[in-house]
Amino acid sequence: MLIGGERSWTVTDTAGLPIVPAERYLAFLRSDDRSPNTVRSYARGLAEWWTVLEASGVAWDGLTRTVFGDFLAYLRTGDLPGVDRIGPVPQRLAPASVANRAAAVLAFYTWAAAALNITQPRQMLYQRSTRRHHSYLPMLTGVVPATDRPAPVFRLRVPNKSRTPLLTPGQVRTILDGCAILDPAGDGWRPNLAGLRDRFLFALLAESGMRLGEALSLRHCDIHIGAGGTPWVEVVPRQDHPHGVRNKSSRGRDIYIGADLEGLYSAYVWELIDAGIDVQVADVANHFVFVNVGGQPLFAPMRAKSVYARVRALTRDHRAALPPDWTPHWLRHTHATALLLAGRPVHVVMRRLGHLDVQTTLSTYGWVTEDAEMRALANWKSYVAGWKGIHDDQPA
Repeated sequence: MLIGGERSWTVTDTAGLPIVPAERYLAFLRSDDRSPNTVRSYARGLAEWWTVLEASGVAWDGLTRTVFGDFLAYLRTGDLPGVDRIGPVPQRLAPASVANRAAAVLAFYTWAAAALNITQPRQMLYQRSTRRHHSYLPMLTGVVPATDRPAPVFRLRVPNKSRTPLLTPGQVRTILDGCAILDPAGDGWRPNLAGLRDRFLFALLAESGMRLGEALSLRHCDIHIGAGGTPWVEVVPRQDHPHGVRNKSSRGRDIYIGADLEGLYSAYVWELIDAGIDVQVADVANHFVFVNVGGQPLFAPMRAKSVYARVRALTRDHRAALPPDWTPHWLRHTHATALLLAGRPVHVVMRRLGHLDVQTTLSTYGWVTEDAEMRALANWKSYVAGWKGIHDDQPA
């Protein structure tokens, strides 16, 4: 626990003491304003790495290809160096997880080479580029020698997923209705305020393409409605959520939304006031939109794990309709897919998602516009029809 109450992670040795080089690197990450999830992921990779170092009897600054190969084998199978396995080799971690752990270790040594002037890692991380048999001359030819442009030695290939996971319009409707529905008698939303909050959250993710961290970081002053024009949500880069939720992007953007989502937000706010948020919270306008409405402390910012608990409950209650492994991020993928299949330009989708360049959008969703089966799967234009203000002349 850091000063100020923020949770963090470190790496300890067999005696339970912090490993100094690893802790210095994690402190660097924290000072660089990396998210707590990033620090935790890197700490996990370094913990695995030091386990292999201790089993190999190798000092931490003695990075070699052999030790790194043993590390990759340990990640994949769980077998430490010097251990002979009898029987089939299990898969301990998936390829993507292996790549993440390995990337954490390589990032640590890249930092150590520069910050601690450790020469051995620098020699192992990079190799001199000797390829000269091509006619193309880059811009800095003759200015920077080719031998001074290092190329990474270690490259891990992760199986490419040709398609990003997504939900059909019918599945999105199942999620929303599984949270809350309008009372047929016209007496508002039921069953309760928590259900209405969750419906608004998932509807916001589906209609705006926001990341979960961006949504949970919203304040009421970020949602602009009732001005007579198209309502919009202002995504403001913030890193002050008490539960470590972060905005991935450092740039803000405006996301225009439809009348249905505007009405759902209004109903949610009225229910919050009915529950007494204006009495317990001094400045509601600058308070978090998504808050505790059932548990304690009441009206405290909502945790991401509470959202995932809701996902698991919805999946359990609608096994026949929902994919067993869907996550809130699938709603972002669904949003981008729906816009592309509805004929929206790629640069509009790029700005709406908050991507820094159009190539990121194309590499993630480029398959969508080429897949005729997706067009036949559902009426995507009808699904997008209520999302007002999505035009290529809207500001980013």
